[in-house]
Amino acid sequence: MIKRFVRHDVEDAGSSGSLNDLSFLLIIFFIVIAGFNVNKGFLLNLPSKDKPIIVNTEDIIKCTLKADGTILMDGKNILMEDLSCKIEEKLKKWPNMTFLLTISPETPYQNVVDVISTVRRLKVENFSFRMDNGA
Repeated sequence: MIKRFVRHDVEDAGSSGSLNDLSFLLIIFFIVIAGFNVNKGFLLNLPSKDKPIIVNTEDIIKCTLKADGTILMDGKNILMEDLSCKIEEKLKKWPNMTFLLTISPETPYQNVVDVISTVRRLKVENFSFRMDNGA
């Protein structure tokens, strides 16, 4: 008796692999073109290099934010509530004033955010800040 081997049709092993590749490429494509919603934080407009801004030194309000959260303005300790009143008074005198905030490196982030939000709420157009070098 002769045994016959019956050949079974084997599915193409590469067909599922190409579908996997295609789905992987589509996932990458959609991730790349997707727009991500990111919190933007504070948006500050930087001056352009073409038009430098000349600031009168008498129109600068200097304020220092210490590590313990105290605010110094004109050499005196003031509270956050008093800061907004002082800024409003100065804005009436000098509408183009510049607010210069010097920040101690150990200052908690929330204190810095509170001062910046107060300045932005009062619509001070010229705002500058720097880190205290400790000297």
